[in-house]
Amino acid sequence: MKPINVGLLGLGTVGGGTLTVLRRNEAEITRRAGRAIRVKVAAVRDLKKAQAQYAGEDIKITTDAMEVVENPDIDIVVELIGGTDLAKNLVLKAIANGKHVVTANKALLAMHGNEIFAAAQAKGVMVAFEAAVAGGIPIIKAVREGLTANRIEWIAGIINGTTNFILSEMRDKGLSFETVLAEAQRLGYAESDPTFDVEGVDAAHKLTILSAIAFGIPMQFDKAYTEGISKLTKEDIQYAEQLGYRIKILGITKRTPKGIELRVHPTLIPTKRLIANVEGVMNAILVKGDAVGATMYYGRGAGSEPTASSVVADLVDVTRMLTADPENRVPHLAFQPDALSSEPILPMSEVRTAYYLRMRAEDKPGVLADITRILADLEISIDAMIQKEPDEGQEQVDIIILTHEAVEKNINQAIAKIEGLSAIPSKVTRLRLENLG
Repeated sequence: MKPINVGLLGLGTVGGGTLTVLRRNEAEITRRAGRAIRVKVAAVRDLKKAQAQYAGEDIKITTDAMEVVENPDIDIVVELIGGTDLAKNLVLKAIANGKHVVTANKALLAMHGNEIFAAAQAKGVMVAFEAAVAGGIPIIKAVREGLTANRIEWIAGIINGTTNFILSEMRDKGLSFETVLAEAQRLGYAESDPTFDVEGVDAAHKLTILSAIAFGIPMQFDKAYTEGISKLTKEDIQYAEQLGYRIKILGITKRTPKGIELRVHPTLIPTKRLIANVEGVMNAILVKGDAVGATMYYGRGAGSEPTASSVVADLVDVTRMLTADPENRVPHLAFQPDALSSEPILPMSEVRTAYYLRMRAEDKPGVLADITRILADLEISIDAMIQKEPDEGQEQVDIIILTHEAVEKNINQAIAKIEGLSAIPSKVTRLRLENLG
């Protein structure tokens, strides 16, 4: 049977890994796909470097990305260049030319996925994107196909390895955020500009995709709540440990009677939960379905060959489905395009969860009573509380409060009132808490 010809847009870390995996496992992949999958052309930025690196390979290398998407012999275009503007234009052009697309670009899909999927549906081609979320973990296939019998209730995941590494190091070594970030950059885990990682933007891109396929809603990245770890202190990590919790930055999307929660932020998790013990650059995702209960998916969320594993899996899937009637293929967002839900994304002020509050207070009578009265007036009940002894010569103490579940807008009001007390000299630290039971 005629081989499937692939064109790569980008031949960097993931593109090189894709070539390596295709070559090393060629016989196995051919047996699974039913025909050979061969990379015929690749577009790169640095022509001389790529030609030297892949000298002797049967691959045409070009600096003109449009040459790949216009090539009549290419069946599948693999987009690995990142970014949104150029990538969007190339992907839409490939679709217009009747080519299937495989992409690892979470930002592209989170921001422009609705337009891209609509174009692919109209043209009768597929857009596969397993590698866009959690690297080598097959979470897209699990949610879209493996759990298709379930009504998904919620997803909570560690979906950014850089921030998980930073939090692990801060806890294990008692170091500050700034110190560990510098180490992550030295090791190559963090970019020179780490904003997308440490402020939760990268995780929000991935969560937007997961939410869409879990609940059958359009991509709505602009409505995701995003809070990073740059202001997290080693003291809060230590206090959380003392209370039996571990802090992770989680992407959480949840179905509620009022709408869909879509939020990324540092979260206290009970240390007894498996996901609380995921360390370093590893990723893990919990998915709760009504029939199956909670399931967890763990593995490497980035890297050359782990991500290439997902790219090649998509290539095999597309190859298998090439002859299938477009109306009978697995829908891009798990639900049929004309059956997507209009459920709204819940504003963060309406989210209901538990909270960790830390405040610095003057060590004098009545302060604690004032704080608890403010919480009670706003229907916020206390689950646990620690009042630290003042250091020698100090007249201020740390008070740490864990609340039961409360509505975020009530917590915001309580914090504002507590900060207005004369005995509270500084801002209240607020973190959210999820039991994930």
